[in-house]
Amino acid sequence: MPQRPPNVQPEIVQGDLTEAQLEAHLASPDLAVDTETMGLITLRDRLCVVQLCDRAGRSTLVQITKDTLDPRTPPAERAPRLKKLLEAKHVLKVLHFARFDVAAVSHYLGIRMAPIYCTRTASKLVRTYTDRHGLKDNLLELLDVEMDKAARHTDWSSTRLSPEQVYYAISDVTLLLPLKDKLAGMLERAGRVELAERCFGVIPVLADLDVLGYPDIFVH
Repeated sequence: MPQRPPNVQPEIVQGDLTEAQLEAHLASPDLAVDTETMGLITLRDRLCVVQLCDRAGRSTLVQITKDTLDPRTPPAERAPRLKKLLEAKHVLKVLHFARFDVAAVSHYLGIRMAPIYCTRTASKLVRTYTDRHGLKDNLLELLDVEMDKAARHTDWSSTRLSPEQVYYAISDVTLLLPLKDKLAGMLERAGRVELAERCFGVIPVLADLDVLGYPDIFVH
């Protein structure tokens, strides 16, 4: 019988990381990252939450408040400690469907996230026996964990998130690093590690095109 995601209690901050959180996460070789927004259209639906979890199991939920996104403040100055972490070259950022999250933090916080590892892209390269590449499907097959997505479609802009929202948001990242490890082994076995790395390198370009309104520039 599938397991439930671990019940992790994250540290919750508003606006930006604390200095202690920054230093703790910088010490990890890789970092799971996810975001919650008001919808799926980056320019319309603002960034509300950034979730993080490192190899030591330390998890942080950063609420991006309306004040944080004050248009009088340049995006790159809105969350400087989070920016330093997500741009740190020695920390690999692991995301699922990285293209969306990379675009969101770039547009709203001026963050050029790198280097990145996308578990959805890795899944498409090695789980060619299925067309189900969502996080829920990957976790169920590879880690025997069943996600509850009921809280996904809720108001993430609320200054006080419900326990259900916090549990949902942090569950997405607490399992990303174990999932990445499983997929990395599959990529190695299939001889597609280098191909995956080349794909990951293209994602920031695709995210930039999405923000600029060119989502299908490579379509015939």
